[in-house]
Amino acid sequence: MTGDTRTPFAENLARFRKGRNLSQEQLAEAAGVGIDTVARIEQGIRATCRPKTLRSLATALGVTVDALLGAAPEQHSRDVDVMPLRRAITADSRIPGLDDFAESREVLPLSELTTSAHSTWRAYVDGHHAELLHALPAVLTDARRIVRDAHDEERAGAHRVLSTAYRLGAGIAGRLGLDDLAFTAATRALDAATESDAPEVEAAISLRYLAWTLVRQGRAEEAERVATEAAAVIEPRMLDRDPVRAGVFGNLLFNAATAALSSGSADRAEDLLAAAHAAAIRSRGDTATEAAIFGPRVAALQRVDLAVRSGDPERALHLAGTVPDVEGGDVPAFWEAGHRLYLAAAAAELRRDRAALAWLAEAKDLASDWVRYQPLGKATMKRIVDRATRRRGPEFAELAAHYDVIA
Repeated sequence: MTGDTRTPFAENLARFRKGRNLSQEQLAEAAGVGIDTVARIEQGIRATCRPKTLRSLATALGVTVDALLGAAPEQHSRDVDVMPLRRAITADSRIPGLDDFAESREVLPLSELTTSAHSTWRAYVDGHHAELLHALPAVLTDARRIVRDAHDEERAGAHRVLSTAYRLGAGIAGRLGLDDLAFTAATRALDAATESDAPEVEAAISLRYLAWTLVRQGRAEEAERVATEAAAVIEPRMLDRDPVRAGVFGNLLFNAATAALSSGSADRAEDLLAAAHAAAIRSRGDTATEAAIFGPRVAALQRVDLAVRSGDPERALHLAGTVPDVEGGDVPAFWEAGHRLYLAAAAAELRRDRAALAWLAEAKDLASDWVRYQPLGKATMKRIVDRATRRRGPEFAELAAHYDVIA
C-alpha cells in the first residue's frame, strides 16, 4: 500500500519508532509482539490490533494510546502552569476579588523595578520560559503597586515599566498559544504606555505587540493597518538616527509585512520589508533592547524568512548567503534560532534533509527551550521523520524528541 492510504495509526507507529531510533525488530521485542505485527501495521495492511497489543506498543514507544492512534490532539510534552501569569495579566483593582494587593507588601524603588523588568526581558529573548513565567507575575504586581502609590515623574516611569511587563506577558502568552490572553496583555500595555514618561514611543512598541497578536488571531488586515499607521507616527525624520525610533519603526514594518503576506499580498510584504531594510542600513548596527530588535542583519533575516513563507525555498537559501554578520551589535539567540528554523523548512521542502537537520540542530543549540514551542520546527522535523527510510541514529532520535515529534 502507498503511504497515502495508511491510517494515522500506521503513520504514527512508524514515526514514533524511527524517532526512538528503534528497528521493527527492536520495537517488537520491547512490546512483546511479533515483528510481522509491527510490519503489517506500518505498511497499512493491518488497520487494527488487540487492546493489549496496542497498549504494549504505546508503552514501548513511551506515548499514550491516544497519541499513537491519532484519536486526540497530541498533548504538548512541556505543558506549564500559566495560571499565575493569567492572574497577573488580568488582575484589576476595580473588580472585587481580582485585586492583587490583598497583602500589604513593600513597594520597590523604581530603579530596582526597572532592573527586575530588564532581567525578565532578558529571559524572554533568551527563551528561558520557566524563569520568565516565574518572574513576570511579580514584576507586573510590583509595577502596579508603584503606579498606585507614586506621584508625577516616578508614576510615569512606573507606567513605562508596567507597559514593558504587559508586553512581555503578551509575548509569552502568544508563544504558548494563549492568543486571547496575549491580546488582553497587549491592550493593557498600550493603556500603560499612554500614561508613561515616553508615551509616543511606548505606545508604538505596544502596538507592535498588538499587531502581532492580531496576526496570530487570524486578523491579518487589521494587523497590517495597526502596524502601518503606528509606523507612520513613529517614522524617524530626515537625518534622525535615533536607534530607538528606527528600531520600533522597523519592527512595526516587519509586523505589517507578516500581516500582508498572511493576507495574500507577497508584493506588498516585499515593499514593507524594503522600507524596513533601508531604515536598518541607516541604523548603527544591530541592537536588541526592550524597545526593538533591529539592524542590518535582522532586516536581512526577515527577507529570508519572508521568502520561505512565500513558498520560494530556493530564493530563501540564496538570500541566506547574503545576510551580513553582526558588527558590534546584538541579535538575540531566539531570533537567530528562528532563522535556522526557516532555513530548515526551506531545505526540507527541497528534500535536502541533511542540511535541514543541521539547521534544526543549530536552532536547538541556540535557543533550546524556545524552539520547543515553535510549530515550524515540529512540522519540519515531522516531515523528515515521515520520509526517512531507515533508522538515522541517536542524534536524529534526539532531535525528533526535542521537537516533540514523538511525544
